[in-house]
Amino acid sequence: MEASFPTTTLSVGGLQFTALEGSRSSARDRRRPLVLCLHGFPDHHRTWRLQIPALEAAGFRVVAPLLRGYEPSSQPIDDDYHTVRMVEDVLGFIEYLGYLRVHLVGHDWGAVIGYQVAARAPERLSSLTAMAVPHPKRLASVAALRLLPGQLRNSWYMFFFQLRLVSDVALRRNDFALIDKLWRDWSPGFTPPAEEMRLLKRTFRQPGVAAAALGYYRDMFDPITRAAATSRALMRAPVSVPTLALTGADDGCLDTRLFDLMRAEDFSHGLSVQRIAGAGHFLHQERPDEVNRRLIDFLRRHEPGDVGCD
Repeated sequence: MEASFPTTTLSVGGLQFTALEGSRSSARDRRRPLVLCLHGFPDHHRTWRLQIPALEAAGFRVVAPLLRGYEPSSQPIDDDYHTVRMVEDVLGFIEYLGYLRVHLVGHDWGAVIGYQVAARAPERLSSLTAMAVPHPKRLASVAALRLLPGQLRNSWYMFFFQLRLVSDVALRRNDFALIDKLWRDWSPGFTPPAEEMRLLKRTFRQPGVAAAALGYYRDMFDPITRAAATSRALMRAPVSVPTLALTGADDGCLDTRLFDLMRAEDFSHGLSVQRIAGAGHFLHQERPDEVNRRLIDFLRRHEPGDVGCD
């Protein structure tokens, strides 16, 4: 049965973003620390359905928006999906919700965006939790190159998505069967609820969503624009907020050993890398109780003081 959550609309930069909230969230709840949750690909805001109740029960306010492009109302006219634009979106969310600082939690693309928000505006974050994607600064090291052949195989989809017409058709083919394949490959042995996959595909069927989701990968390989250069610079920048990095031991998308390359000196306010046994890429859905326990413990150790703007 579909778990139901209240929704709100975040108006930022002329775009409208639908977000899930905890059952008690409201504009009057700015005394509670805010946890802002960002999803990845191929996913949507309901990926946090198993975290929202637990976080709310622990005393946090939770808001989980759809990322830029994942609904018609948040698709920019210029089709700009460089990560620096998502960083601007997130800072706009924080401002719109009336907070000085928030806890930022990101999975997959949400983690990539989270690292960049922390680099761009650390004063707006009380903490960062990044799931399933390591910080990219050390990924050009000799140690990373040893893992390169296997990781290139895992990352075939990134290169495939550069073939615009072919990948556009392939993603939609057979009722988005490619989404099912990626979930199977990335989280071996995990079968997400059929109803949740139906709702996820409903998101991708909305006009422009599939193209927007692929646009993230295409803009990542953009060699020339200023937005691309800014995005890459933010991606390499150090992080100066307390950071928890969670990886599934059986991740079939990004080799979990890449997390071992992360270095404390790149995280001036502390880094904790934790591996979740028996989980793959979608670790927060596969092992929700363990992920929630570790997440809540981390957030409680880094609760902000004055959280509201008013």
